[in-house]
Amino acid sequence: MADEALFLLLHNEMVSGVYKSAEQGEVVSAAKALEENGRCITKLENMGFRVGQGLIERFTKDTARFKDELDIMKFICKDFWTTVFKKQIDNLRTNHQGIYVLQDNKFRLLTQMSAGKQYLEHASKYLAFTCGLIRGGLSNLGIKSIVTAEVSSMPAYPDTGLHPKTPRSQPELKPRVRCSTNCATQVLR
Repeated sequence: MADEALFLLLHNEMVSGVYKSAEQGEVVSAAKALEENGRCITKLENMGFRVGQGLIERFTKDTARFKDELDIMKFICKDFWTTVFKKQIDNLRTNHQGIYVLQDNKFRLLTQMSAGKQYLEHASKYLAFTCGLIRGGLSNLGIKSIVTAEVSSMPAYPDTGLHPKTPRSQPELKPRVRCSTNCATQVLR
């Protein structure tokens, strides 16, 4: 439990640090602010990419080779995700043409954020590292991919137990692996 709290704090500080360092330069227009936001997301994704490469290298050193992309995605959903986030992916779907949708209904990096549409626009910066993590892991397993995330709704309140009878919606992380089409985590051949 303590290592999970440390990971969450480290992740939040990493995102905050990247954005604070970007804010030190003066932003004159909305276009420049949007461009700077893109740079920050790219930086976070690149950090995740490198971490994902290292973790996959470490986790697969004693495993047999994977038969195909589906076996690799199953490994990502079960073993990799469990090691990083302490739970398996809730749902893995594919169209058997290279697009994989991984769904996590209780994604830990978003459960501490409040509900509301204003927070949905900030969710991308908290998902960029994870997208890079998946892309880096897949890259080290020989799969070129494009990984994106979608959040359909934020939690209604932080997981504090203050409102036990109030139902809450869960955030959904939907990275899709793309093989020759578009979408979130896509494996490119």
